[in-house]
Amino acid sequence: MKIAKIKKNGKKYKIILDNGLEIKTFDDVIINNSLLYNKTIDNDLLDKINKENEYYDVYNKAVNLISKKLRSEKEINEFLDKYNVDKNKVINKLKSINLINDKNFAKAYISDRINLSNDGIDKIKNDLLKHNIDLNIISEEISKIDNDLIDNKIEKLIIKKTRNSNYSGSKLKYKVVNELINLGYDKSKIVEIYDNLNIKNDDLIVKEYNKLYSKLSKKYQDKELEYKIYSKLYNKGFTKEEIDNIQKN
Repeated sequence: MKIAKIKKNGKKYKIILDNGLEIKTFDDVIINNSLLYNKTIDNDLLDKINKENEYYDVYNKAVNLISKKLRSEKEINEFLDKYNVDKNKVINKLKSINLINDKNFAKAYISDRINLSNDGIDKIKNDLLKHNIDLNIISEEISKIDNDLIDNKIEKLIIKKTRNSNYSGSKLKYKVVNELINLGYDKSKIVEIYDNLNIKNDDLIVKEYNKLYSKLSKKYQDKELEYKIYSKLYNKGFTKEEIDNIQKN
């Protein structure tokens, strides 16, 4: 079979043979097999071109995937499982041009999670380990995080969660601390910042008392009403002293 024509076809090339057969291929395949100079293709060379086409087709899909978002080596491995190609060849090629680089991936991943999510260090670390990122790489990149940045995130989260909570006192603190632990923050640091903020319950208990009074006074009166309000407030985490104080006023 002789090559009648080679022409550009989008991002690929089209090889037109004298028997009417058309082969869509890549510039690398043309160069690798000197098709600009060798005008004859036998069956062995045709098989070789087809195999290389499969490889470069998958390779370019992987490049396109990475171009949209940095990927870990594990993610690319899982992506390549869908195709019948030499995975190691594709991955080594991507590594050679720095498109797979777990250190860069860890750096970008940490930056995104720190700046664009509420996640803490422990959660970020565990998620990176799920990507099979080397622990030394993770530790090195995490050590570069500004501690003040983490403290500010904890403080903002505590303020937000205490403002939007119907709980108070020890119940409120327990709830908020555990929520932040689940987000991946250090317990001792959470408690330290929480205590330093000196969360006040005054406004919250007034709001809750008024809401309960408005609701329960339609059904209860006098001592029974006071008891019902007391029980509700106590169950929400307000202390006996706080409740006694608001009921006296």
